[in-house]
Amino acid sequence: MEQLQQGEIKLSLMEKLTGLKKKTAVFISGTGSNLKNIIKFSKIKKSPISIDLIVSNTYQAKGLKYANQFKIKKKVFNFKDAEKNILTLLKKEKIKFICLAGFMKILSKQFIKNFDGRIINIHPSLLPKYKGLNTHSRAIKSKDKFAGCSVHYVSAKLDSGKVILQKKIKIAANDSPTSLAKKVLKQEHKLYPAAIMKIFV
Repeated sequence: MEQLQQGEIKLSLMEKLTGLKKKTAVFISGTGSNLKNIIKFSKIKKSPISIDLIVSNTYQAKGLKYANQFKIKKKVFNFKDAEKNILTLLKKEKIKFICLAGFMKILSKQFIKNFDGRIINIHPSLLPKYKGLNTHSRAIKSKDKFAGCSVHYVSAKLDSGKVILQKKIKIAANDSPTSLAKKVLKQEHKLYPAAIMKIFV
């Protein structure tokens, strides 16, 4: 099933010939470092996506500043009863693909069904290990030798969709959750664009 869905979002021959990019929305809740990275990636010629919309569940998300900086449309929703409105907006803006980047709300099964196979997320662990929160402290507490990050398709089960790409890094003896998080974040910034390229090209 997922392979068929993957095929659906490949760039069409016409898109490749004309240089058209898939209209993409990025969902955020925090500082937006992955958002900024994806926006910069979208600007390069070989990138298969354009960032046309930034969605957040909170006005406190510092990453919203990148909407102004890069002149991208933004919208903040109270996600409690807003999914129908979000889907209407995505349809209106002709959004074909969604990247979750530090988005801290769980999307409903119905929402995911509407964009089935066209939502991806980045998670700071080597899935299927450490789904959910506090991944770095859990990896250190378990005395793991390696940590890392995963880009995966979003499914109805939390952090359980098919993995697209992973990056593994060594955990140093003196690593704290904070120092490990910084090291993993650097790898996230490389992995997310690579995963997008793998999907589309």
